[in-house]
Amino acid sequence: MSTEFTTYQAALTALDHYVEQVHQVVDQATIQDGRMVSELADKHQRIVHGYAWITSTATALSVLLRWAESLHESGNFRQVEQLSVQIAFGEYLAQILGGVAMGQNEVIRPTDFGLNIEANNLANDVSVAELLNTGNTAENRLALAEQCRDGVFASERLGDDFIDAARDQYRRFTNERIIPHAHQWHLQNALIPDQIVAELADMGTFGICIPEEFGGLGLGKLAMSVVTEELSRGWIAAGSLGTRSEIAGELISLGGTAQQCDQWLPGIASGDVLPTAVFTEPDVGSDMGALTTRAVSTDDGWKIKGNKTWITHASRSDLMTLLARSKPDEKGYAGLSMFLVPKPRGSEDEPFPVEGLSGTEIEVLGYRGMREYELAFDDFQLQDSALLGGEQGNGFKQLMKTFEGARIQTAARAVGVARRALELGLNYALERKQFKRSIFEFPRVSDKIAMMAVDILLARELTYFAAREKDKCHRCDIEAGMAKLLAARTAWASADASLQIHGGNGYAMEYEISRILCDARILNIFEGAGEIQAQVVARGKLTSRPTK
Repeated sequence: MSTEFTTYQAALTALDHYVEQVHQVVDQATIQDGRMVSELADKHQRIVHGYAWITSTATALSVLLRWAESLHESGNFRQVEQLSVQIAFGEYLAQILGGVAMGQNEVIRPTDFGLNIEANNLANDVSVAELLNTGNTAENRLALAEQCRDGVFASERLGDDFIDAARDQYRRFTNERIIPHAHQWHLQNALIPDQIVAELADMGTFGICIPEEFGGLGLGKLAMSVVTEELSRGWIAAGSLGTRSEIAGELISLGGTAQQCDQWLPGIASGDVLPTAVFTEPDVGSDMGALTTRAVSTDDGWKIKGNKTWITHASRSDLMTLLARSKPDEKGYAGLSMFLVPKPRGSEDEPFPVEGLSGTEIEVLGYRGMREYELAFDDFQLQDSALLGGEQGNGFKQLMKTFEGARIQTAARAVGVARRALELGLNYALERKQFKRSIFEFPRVSDKIAMMAVDILLARELTYFAAREKDKCHRCDIEAGMAKLLAARTAWASADASLQIHGGNGYAMEYEISRILCDARILNIFEGAGEIQAQVVARGKLTSRPTK
């Protein structure tokens, strides 16, 4: 290990000791007999979530160092990577010591844990102090911004020829087929054209993780993350198309009967069947145990009655994975079952052409292209075979098995959105002239470029880390939560910084960055809001984690 990496590793060791001290404070405040007490966790929610942000940041730095060491060993640790790592360590160590932003107006500091002395000890560690002084400097930020200006970015190569080739393929597709049209589609609130959906299907997009025996590619979450990232760079809707196929495919693969797998997986993999996830209900939010939509057993199968909301791509979908209460006497999660609900594909004139199902579009700021709906089920008839796995009461458990993959994919979407924000901000900064020079030459502008590049790299590598853990069949709810937590913040911060570079023009709807800002904002809400991710990370780190 080089002297440079020795310094980073020593700083991480000191940081890990501090994170453990934070852990102990939160543990003492919320854990009894090895379990988190809900009342105490709610009372001390600020430090619980603060711990999640701090441990996520520390984990991201650890993952980044491993990435850097790997590049160094292969002789590919260039100036752009060196600068990125230096700035990342200098900045995020300073944030942990001075305050980590959990939101726009929420900052968690050492004093919140009563650890001012311990934080001072961390700051005075020789390696930490060196990185604080030499890491995120004006000179390093300018040098990194100039690398970006020259088209040089941190390495994206994964050491897997197939996945690296897939990235190149999807990047070309995004540049040629998505980016030139996405903003007009957004402004028109148009659905992604059927031709684009067909082309994505031909590329295997909807079957990336579906086993080969059912017509999929049989790849893992890392490949899925790369594809999602590249498509989302063009338009978040393009990257999100595969999310519903991913969720449905995993639900059926893990929980379906042999007949259900044979019936649905080949069509999902080929793109002939477009699924949608029908889980959320009005006034319920993240409390899945409070769902009230009912599935009533009849002589002919099942009848569904109730309302669902924020259902993406509901009209054009062919299959609904629907969570409903089939055991009304069972309270909470135990009464929920998952159903595979076929439906005819809708049209502009008749979005829901089937008896017992109606829908109303929800107008949204961004994340267009598939449209959001509130659905009403009025004795909607299902066959008996629609019950996933053929057993009642397993719906929530079946859904939970898909959360890791869905959150990893959402983190990848966030990375793609953030990367497009960087591209737009950089291009505008180089083209826009003020006071007889490009605005890139002003430090407050080039600083934004450099920090976007660093934040995106950190979020990307943390996302890939979570994906690799999933591909190893390891439980990774914590890692997936960390990735989504940091990546969603990165997308919003990057979009906001890029719009600021655009100035007043960025606020005009004709400029693409206005769409990026709207799209970025949703990432901290769906697939579990940032507060939910923080709770997941903290609970997982603070309590025992049984193996699968």
